[in-house]
Amino acid sequence: MSHGARVIRTGVSSGGPAAPPPITVASSSASSDAELMDGGYFRSCAGMLKVAQMIALLIGFISVNNSAWTDYSAYSFFQIVTMCDLVMILFFYIMHIFRVYRKLTCVSWPLAEFLHYLVGTILLLIGSIVAAAKSYNITGLVAGATFGFLATILCVISMWSSYKVSCITQSSSKYR
Repeated sequence: MSHGARVIRTGVSSGGPAAPPPITVASSSASSDAELMDGGYFRSCAGMLKVAQMIALLIGFISVNNSAWTDYSAYSFFQIVTMCDLVMILFFYIMHIFRVYRKLTCVSWPLAEFLHYLVGTILLLIGSIVAAAKSYNITGLVAGATFGFLATILCVISMWSSYKVSCITQSSSKYR
């Protein structure tokens, strides 16, 4: 089984002495590592998705908070879940912007974010279902439950995209 001839290129010519290596200007990746913030993450799909999740969770929380409650336990659970999800998404957003994941390599950040989305999405879905069932057509409560469902859908999209990216990254780097 022959895989074909391989050509190995070297910087030294067989005809004479080796030329000095060319002087190169520092690459843009080295300069971007020195920057404090990752400006590209603001405009990335994952960054915009996190911002949309935070906005949907904040609107859902404010809608429920400013409405007359009919069931204290259902809506207090909904408020706690939305605020915890909002804080965790903000944490991961700041972590990506300031590139904390490059400095703290002892934590598997993709796994941590995936598990956050998994648990948070399940709790948010439960909270939104209960909030919708106990809303009794009060507009603020219905709006809060609707934005809770919207945030749930956005969290599922984030979870799916982070799982897809991490699987592709792992499988492609495995065979190199």
